[in-house]
Parts: sequence; structure tokens; C-alpha cells
Amino acid sequence: MLDPTGGGWADRRLCSYGGRVRLTEFGNLVLTEFGQARGDAIVADHSLLSLGNRTPVQAIEDGQDPRDVWRALCVEFDVPPERRLGPDD
Repeated sequence: MLDPTGGGWADRRLCSYGGRVRLTEFGNLVLTEFGQARGDAIVADHSLLSLGNRTPVQAIEDGQDPRDVWRALCVEFDVPPERRLGPDD
């Protein structure tokens, strides 16, 4: 479950990561762009060549800034520039 604040992948796999605000923002961006099921699969299973052939979860666990991981996902999945910052409120 892609819920970085409520017991999802972030709490299980990235509990040692100190940047909760940025990690929460990363999770929200992934959820908004890809949806729950696809987002969960992407962050857990999709290897990104630009991040050393690591999954997003592995890259963040290894200390990669979630902002950089999000940018890599945007490039990999051709997220249009107007959607890279999330929805307008």
C-alpha cells in the first residue's frame, strides 16, 4: 500500500529515513500520478537505470533524496512537466 504516513511501504521499508516531509511528498506525488496499485508496484519493483538500476525504494533506503527519485520517475515514465509538481490546489 502506497501510504507513506499510515503504515504503508514507507513505514515498513524506509523507517530509518529521517526526511519524513519529503518522503510524504514523494508518496503523494506517486499516488496522484500513478494511482495506488500501479504506484505501489513502481516504487517497489521498477528498476531505474538512472539511479544505478535500483528501485525507488532501494534508492531512498540508500540515501538518495526522494526529490531526485521523483525526477527520475518522471523522466522514465514521461510525466508531463505540468504534472511533475503535483496537482494545483
